[in-house]
Amino acid sequence: MKRRWLAHLNAYGYFLLLAALLLALWEAFAHMGWMPPFTPPAPTAIGRALLANSQLLLLTHLPVTLREVGAGFLLSVAGGLLLAAGMRAWRPLDKALYPLIVISQTLPLITLAPVFILWFGYSLLSKVAVVVLTAFFPVVVGAYDGLAQGSREYRELLQAMGASRREIFFKVRVPFALPSFFSGLKLAAVYSVVGATIGEWLGGNAGLGYYSRRMSANLQTAEMFAAVLLLSVTGILCFLVIILVEKLCCKRRKPL
Repeated sequence: MKRRWLAHLNAYGYFLLLAALLLALWEAFAHMGWMPPFTPPAPTAIGRALLANSQLLLLTHLPVTLREVGAGFLLSVAGGLLLAAGMRAWRPLDKALYPLIVISQTLPLITLAPVFILWFGYSLLSKVAVVVLTAFFPVVVGAYDGLAQGSREYRELLQAMGASRREIFFKVRVPFALPSFFSGLKLAAVYSVVGATIGEWLGGNAGLGYYSRRMSANLQTAEMFAAVLLLSVTGILCFLVIILVEKLCCKRRKPL
């Protein structure tokens, strides 16, 4: 256990030291009046606002954001996997859809979110649609590129042994695709939080994005930054969950 902690300290010690130094400078500058009190408030003021509004943030708004993030992320993963596998299996589908997928990411999300709100109203569906549009692309690209990584020698060996196309897919292509696929999942997990926040900011009635927008309109910047801090922590936790799942999957499932 001690060796593990030393390894973590060696890996992240400089980051923790830099973060502590930046927070100390931020706090000092805020108290010395070198920054306007509302842009941004001191870290201690943000902490006090978080504690004072913890029940409202954690029990009312955070669950709403988590539902949007979870639903949008799962839909993105399911749809992205199916589409990536379909494009790899059938070349005409690849040529027809891949350019459209790329074009979809060139459209400004902030202009499409109000369209989803017009279609679905202020319900959960409008926020989930924004999350899917945000997180779908890295999942598709990660899975699509990963499925092309299967070693030709392995495939030829299995074909010589009489393996079917399905067996080659699951025994060679899928294991080789896992690193690229999980790279896409890590991006999608973080982007899901961003998408949910944008959806709530532009047309929500609950959630951390909605709360931060309301606090910003009331010039309550400490409360706004408290919501932003929770959103950042949510994104980090989602990222760490994907890393944990990646370690479990890649440990159990290795290429031939």
